[in-house]
Amino acid sequence: MAEGDDRRRREARPARAPRRITPDYLQRAAMHYLERYSAPAAQLRRVLARKIALSCRHHGEDPAMHAAALDDVVSRCIRSGLVDDQRFAEARAATLRRRGRSARAVAASLTAKGVGRELAQQASSAGDDEELAAARKAARRKRLGPWSRADRTASRQKDLAALARAGFSITVARAVIDGAGDEDANDGALI
Repeated sequence: MAEGDDRRRREARPARAPRRITPDYLQRAAMHYLERYSAPAAQLRRVLARKIALSCRHHGEDPAMHAAALDDVVSRCIRSGLVDDQRFAEARAATLRRRGRSARAVAASLTAKGVGRELAQQASSAGDDEELAAARKAARRKRLGPWSRADRTASRQKDLAALARAGFSITVARAVIDGAGDEDANDGALI
């Protein structure tokens, strides 16, 4: 069969109607989501609420009638240890720091995911060495300062501004941009 025929058949197929919401369906949907993604309680609640809203819109129901089932499923996931905001915040913060994100950017990312502000601040707090290492990684990734191919003196202000926009303090940005860049030459090497 030709590729075009197969595509037309898929396009002609009507979209599948969303399932009706039941407590069992919500529990299965939560388990399926948590198998694939690590998430804080607020994120799981948002995902399940979207499923409820979509189903209720299609079937003409009121989403408020499923609020108790939603609360029950989320609390059951928290009690069983499948959802742990502290563990999620620490793991996500470590990942973002390895990618070269500042402590401010990490805290903002965690807060956007639904982690509480205090927990996000606690998980994102980094020592001076960690913040400097993250700034070096960001500068190397963006080719700023010592890793720039352009004239360093001409692009110094732009490089400092780029690191400041990324959430690094001016002291850290100056240390990285004005540094030699060879202190962590082995960071990018595969061992």
